[in-house]
Amino acid sequence: MYSATFTFAKGEYDNEFHRLDQTIAEIARTIPGYLGEEAWENSAAGLLSNVYYWETLDALRQLMEHPRHIEAKHRQAQWLNGYHVVIAQVLRSHGDGRISHPLAIQLGTTTQQP
Repeated sequence: MYSATFTFAKGEYDNEFHRLDQTIAEIARTIPGYLGEEAWENSAAGLLSNVYYWETLDALRQLMEHPRHIEAKHRQAQWLNGYHVVIAQVLRSHGDGRISHPLAIQLGTTTQQP
């Protein structure tokens, strides 16, 4: 499994940004191999992170190579004050089962200890 973490600094968003952002999220959810997502905000630093989880690297590539995603990448400076992407292989996931997480069911590790 893989994760793609997109961290970005807030900029000036307009309706076009919101539409494109929503479209990309919807496209991601339709790709076979999409496992889920979560979003985090560090308001003190003015940063947001969207983490997408994927069964395979090929599934992730389908999103990265989608024309709408490419469009957003080319236009990011219009709306963002910087960004950074981390692609990582997920080796394991665990928790006590008391919070929902996109990988808990996929890995069957909601109560497994490290």
